[in-house]
This record gives sequence, structure tokens and C-alpha cells, in this order.
Amino acid sequence: MMTCGDHQARPMSDPCPFCEIVAGRASAQMVAEWEDAVAFRPLNAVTRDHTLVVPRMHVPDFASDPEVSAVTMRRAAELMRGTSRPINLITSRGAAATQSVFHLHLHLVPRTEGDGLALPWRDPVRVRGWRGPAKPLRPA
Repeated sequence: MMTCGDHQARPMSDPCPFCEIVAGRASAQMVAEWEDAVAFRPLNAVTRDHTLVVPRMHVPDFASDPEVSAVTMRRAAELMRGTSRPINLITSRGAAATQSVFHLHLHLVPRTEGDGLALPWRDPVRVRGWRGPAKPLRPA
């Protein structure tokens, strides 16, 4: 099991903020708690009811431990099962993909028609190095 601070992108002296919340050493507005994950409101919510679903085990991103990622996704789905509201489910891997906390987390971002919230997508024709349809992703 990886502990906070083990990921190479964060110094050992800098504790993981999500591990601090999971351990009860930092406060958060909790939405739900399970034995393997927690859901809470982010400090800088972008919409009303924006929620993060975070595994209790520290894993840096969704590709680091597929089992933990699957459990975390299941918890997000359980949380949203009783609603039909439009919502984005977003996660990132790496700083270039806008990941700022290197502990797996899923953003549940409720949306409304015309809310003006832009996702970080760009017109593919303008993305540097884009040369047409993508080839299938392959494991490294």
C-alpha cells in the first residue's frame, strides 16, 4: 500500500491533503463515507454540489491501481444513482492533464443548461502536434 508522500511528484515533507482529510487531521464538508472511500466538497467548487470522491488508500492516479480506481468509481456511481441531473465525472493523470493533487480523486460536477462552465478541452485542430484521429491507447 502506498502512503502519502510516496509519489515522486510531491516532496516527502508535503503531506497529501486528501490523506489528511481521510485520517481526520484536516477538515472537509463530508457528503458520504464508506470503508474504502469518502466523498466531500472541494475547497474551490466550480458548481453547486461539486463533490470529490476519494479512495481511503493513497494511489496517485486512476492508472496506478485499477482495483482502487474501480472501487472509487463504483462509489461515485452509488452516490449519483438516485438522481438524473446532468453531471460531469472527471479525473486527471499528471500535471499536464490538470492534476494538482496526486491522490486519485473523481470530480462529480453537476451541470445546468447554459451554466457557462467550460471544460478544459481545446479544438483538436489547434492542439500542437495533433495529426488526425488518435491511434488506440496501448499499455506502456
